[in-house]
Amino acid sequence: MKLKHYIAAVGLAATFVACNDDFMERYPLDVPTDETFWTSESDLKLFLNKLYPTWLQGHGSGWSDSKYLYPLPVTGSPLAYGDVYSDNAVRTGNEYTELGEANKIPTGSGSDSNGWSWGDLRNVNYFLTHYTLADLPAETLAQYAGEAYFFKAWEYYRKVLFFGDVPWLTRELNTDSEELQMARTPRAEVMDSVLMCINRAVEGLPEKGSEESGRLNKDMANFLKARICLFEGTYRKYHKDLGLDPTKFLQECETACEALLGKYSLYTGDGATSYYKMFTVKGPNAYSSNPEIILGRTYIENEYGNAFQRYYDQNNSNRQSMGATRGLIEEYLCEDGRPIYIGGTEGSYEVNPLFKGYGMWKELDNRDPRLTQTVCRPGEYVTIWGNGEVNPDNGIQYPTISYNTSGSTVTGYRFIKHWMGDQEEIDAVTNGTQAAVEFRYGELLLIYAEVEYELNGTLTQDQVDKTINALRERAGFDFDKYPTARLIVGQEPADPRLDKIYSEKLDYTVSPLLREIRRERRIELAMENHRYEDLMRWKAGNLFTVPLRGMQFTEEMQALYDGSHTDRKNGGAAATAVIGKDVFIDDEGFIICYPKSPYKQTVNGVLPWHDYRYLWPIPAEEIRLNPNLEQNPGWIEADADK
Repeated sequence: MKLKHYIAAVGLAATFVACNDDFMERYPLDVPTDETFWTSESDLKLFLNKLYPTWLQGHGSGWSDSKYLYPLPVTGSPLAYGDVYSDNAVRTGNEYTELGEANKIPTGSGSDSNGWSWGDLRNVNYFLTHYTLADLPAETLAQYAGEAYFFKAWEYYRKVLFFGDVPWLTRELNTDSEELQMARTPRAEVMDSVLMCINRAVEGLPEKGSEESGRLNKDMANFLKARICLFEGTYRKYHKDLGLDPTKFLQECETACEALLGKYSLYTGDGATSYYKMFTVKGPNAYSSNPEIILGRTYIENEYGNAFQRYYDQNNSNRQSMGATRGLIEEYLCEDGRPIYIGGTEGSYEVNPLFKGYGMWKELDNRDPRLTQTVCRPGEYVTIWGNGEVNPDNGIQYPTISYNTSGSTVTGYRFIKHWMGDQEEIDAVTNGTQAAVEFRYGELLLIYAEVEYELNGTLTQDQVDKTINALRERAGFDFDKYPTARLIVGQEPADPRLDKIYSEKLDYTVSPLLREIRRERRIELAMENHRYEDLMRWKAGNLFTVPLRGMQFTEEMQALYDGSHTDRKNGGAAATAVIGKDVFIDDEGFIICYPKSPYKQTVNGVLPWHDYRYLWPIPAEEIRLNPNLEQNPGWIEADADK
């Protein structure tokens, strides 16, 4: 079992926790006894095994209802639910306080809840200051140091995403450590150190195929390097106020991508539904025949499981009731590779002949095949689920549409990506073994396309064919039937709707080719927890202010939801949604998200945005304890105004 099956890290870590409790009691991870511990390769493995689940979170564990994305307030599987803190999805009830700009500077000290937590990093630094005590060959030591550097790079990359400048720590701290009074290390220095760490991981980790089953390898480190360097390179390019040159990081990203290109391939084993099927597998060997997975997390029955599928199936409110936004739906192309509007201006757009308009889910027809493998059309998937099977004979269950009802989609667009339709998995409760994709080749292709554009200002046609067009072909676009579905450099389709949004919301110009690169990323990676980071690095936070809307609640839709209609076998609950009670609509009849917002800054489903929110605040108590720390710009003033 290779690490792409979530490494025996899940298996090893599970065994470690379950079978070595006596070790944990005698020698806690953060304070092992140096005289007796660092004596063998097994000791190094044992220490590192505990670190894997911290960063490779998958769908969580146990009830899968924890918060994993601090300081983001999202609950549950970070992969499936992370996009709720973006413009891709909305949740039932009110928006997060942070989205409504009712967020405050945390008054306590650092903790997991506000992201200013250093315990996990302390464990990594402890390892890096002690692992050479083991009398092992240099190559062996470099391999395990590579694992620790992999985790350190990942941790600091996330901290810089949220806080910008952060203290760079090279050793574990104690109550009297002088670093407790250090100032924040400048971002440029931190990210140079992150690059050093991930390069050491690349150098030290073994090649794919030569690693011990269930451990990190060089490919995984190169993938993380590509992701980190794309983040930093583009963040510097678009946040010009930093005054930092993006070139080095973009070049390092390119190098990491080139080390992986051609070593993997897109998964096509399930034909037209390959995209959907890739996210709906389970068991320790879930990815054994998938050539796209570079790193995935798998779970072991009766040893280490999750309840993600059980509650995702039920769309239970405390594990997230959510729906897709109209903004996400509108970004999907039609089958011919052109947008829903192909010319004209707002109010008089020229409509793509393939686009059927809105209402009764007809806007999902004739679109990019990934749309109906991400958002559920009534009559498919969970809407005809019952008695342990997906069967039209069960009749259609229409999605609940209510802004404040448990299990509601809110928008009428129910996500289906990650849904399995597996009664055994549902009944397993916390012992479910649904696997989770952490790193995949599809993302790598998108990283490569973007970094080549950012470095060179364009792409070659060969690069487009190997990346964007390869993803479209896997998705099911028919290039023979619709030649325009194949993206051609210099012949990008017109998209007056999206171009208008970009021109109004961003302070820089997005070329047609860059628009298509970003579109492809949003579509291919929807509901995989990338959108928030993308908005931050592109300096596109103002896209949060695009009105959040759901379906157009047409007269035909209102009749369907009048409480008298059901297509469910043996009856079943009728779909009900009353305007002014369950749903609220704008002047065009589209459902308003967060219609009863308690935050004065949110008006009719339009969220506020101010640029100070590109970074999160440092807890006030941390600054009181260490006056050398400085709060992120804007937060003192913002806090005082609320």
